[in-house]
Amino acid sequence: MLTVNAYAAPSATEPLVPTTIQRRDLGPKDVLIQISYAGICHSDIHTVRGEWGPITYPQVVGHEIVGTVTETGSEVTRHGVGDRVGVGCMVNSCRECANCRAGQEQYCLKGNTGTYASVDRDGTITQGGYSTHVVVVEDFVLKVPHAIPFEAAAPLLCAGITTYSPLAHWNAGPGKKVAVIGLGGLGHMAVKIAHAMGAEVTVLSQSLRKREDGLKLGADHYFATSDPATFDDLANSFDLIINTVSAVIDLDAYLSLLALDGTLVNVGAPPQPLPVRVFTLFGNRRSFAGSGIGSIQETQEMLDFCAEHGIAPETELIAADAINDAYERVLSSDVRYRFVIDVATMA
Repeated sequence: MLTVNAYAAPSATEPLVPTTIQRRDLGPKDVLIQISYAGICHSDIHTVRGEWGPITYPQVVGHEIVGTVTETGSEVTRHGVGDRVGVGCMVNSCRECANCRAGQEQYCLKGNTGTYASVDRDGTITQGGYSTHVVVVEDFVLKVPHAIPFEAAAPLLCAGITTYSPLAHWNAGPGKKVAVIGLGGLGHMAVKIAHAMGAEVTVLSQSLRKREDGLKLGADHYFATSDPATFDDLANSFDLIINTVSAVIDLDAYLSLLALDGTLVNVGAPPQPLPVRVFTLFGNRRSFAGSGIGSIQETQEMLDFCAEHGIAPETELIAADAINDAYERVLSSDVRYRFVIDVATMA
């Protein structure tokens, strides 16, 4: 077992604290990664505060991870010592169910093994990327292209793939009108990726406070949803709407913005239910859908797409001892647009 430095939540109500955790011995198919950077995702906060259900403490979170391979198991063929690699939201799956066999292991019917707060193959609870090292089976490790700045790459492993996957699945591209609800960690990536795909992109935000940012990131239009006229002016307009906010919204109002056969896809995950009137869906044959992360293959595709198009998240680099302050700033929307922990400060 390898003892490594980390930051963990002792309970749902206490701040994260420095600690040490154990990483398993390297198996024949495993890769040991020295973590360089770890992104802070809103999911981390929901998890450690028990908002998505009970978890086992102490818990190390973080599922936006980039680092360098320092050791490989005897049967590893995909990665070598010195490679720049990444780990996202899952570290294993059953490999046997219909979805896994179809290359959609993110939808493993037995439940994929999450990077943190999940039961690992040895019965222990997985611990995430707010740590100096991690051991992961090679099939769930991604290659990070050199064209992507390493200190900015980590959020692509969650925010990037979470938005890329529905944009690709619902065919965002030339001739398509795409709206993005919210311009935060997820939303700013959705704007960049949809723009690179060739879609006409509109940001729907509570206010016009980030309008200049949105247009610089690639949006063609920017509207304030606090203005009732927005919903009148944009009725029946969009082929695809990506909802990135983790809060309750008036779904019926946003669904009314869809054109014929349009789809609203939820990627934000509020703890509360989101009510919807079925009659709103009847109009224009609208669809309301959900999308999780992408498969490992699609995540690699996303990384390569971002490298090709010069896409990287907008990040603010912080030391490990600033994690708790960063959490409060995330909750108050005081970040543009993703915090990244410099893991070297944990050593």
